[in-house]
Amino acid sequence: MRPLIAGNWKMNGLTEESAALARGIRHGLGDAAAEVLICPPATQIAAVAAILAGSGIAVGGQHCHTGKFGPHTGEISALMLRDVGATHVILGHSERRADQGESNALIACKVSSALEAGLVPIVCVGETAEERDLGQQQQVVAHQLEGSLPQDFVGVVAYEPVWAIGTGKVPTAADITAMHAFIRAELKRARPTAADARILYGGSMKPGNAAEILALPEVGGGLVGGASLVAEDFLAIIRAA
Repeated sequence: MRPLIAGNWKMNGLTEESAALARGIRHGLGDAAAEVLICPPATQIAAVAAILAGSGIAVGGQHCHTGKFGPHTGEISALMLRDVGATHVILGHSERRADQGESNALIACKVSSALEAGLVPIVCVGETAEERDLGQQQQVVAHQLEGSLPQDFVGVVAYEPVWAIGTGKVPTAADITAMHAFIRAELKRARPTAADARILYGGSMKPGNAAEILALPEVGGGLVGGASLVAEDFLAIIRAA
């Protein structure tokens, strides 16, 4: 399976800068060994999808509601994402778990909604610094996997240690390898439909460390935050794959 390099632009990107970034990535991509995905803010999905049309670069959302339509002011459904050109959606990101109080059960419902709409869900799991210090990282991730993935889950899992997101701190190669092996074992044990799913690493992945991380066992790609906002940095990570 080809590695997947996904860029999560988070709450960044007005019209002109988003267009320029998308064009820069498209024009600099060349022949990539990896699959490439860009997840811009919802306001930019349609425009970015139009710029990337025919390039082989996929476009995704950063969130979706559990329902298809209805009285949910400010929300966006999986069907709406699909309608404007998205093929993937990031769900369960630690920032939404913390800032919006999203529970495992809610995330599982969103995953089901995404699957029903034909989107590929990328479900994020990961421990805080305190949980790792207490040696609870596997317990925490197992709980998130069990609660956030429906039984028929088919998609992508992203391991993002919360303490490494946007901090410049990166787990050791041994720590990343151990957690990815643990996630693979959990998927095989409890979610047979996802036994062979890609497991991405996310958390301060940069051009300087991407090759080492992407070469580790069971690392099936990267979920890239800050480095995806600079075309040359994101392209360097793609080349590293």
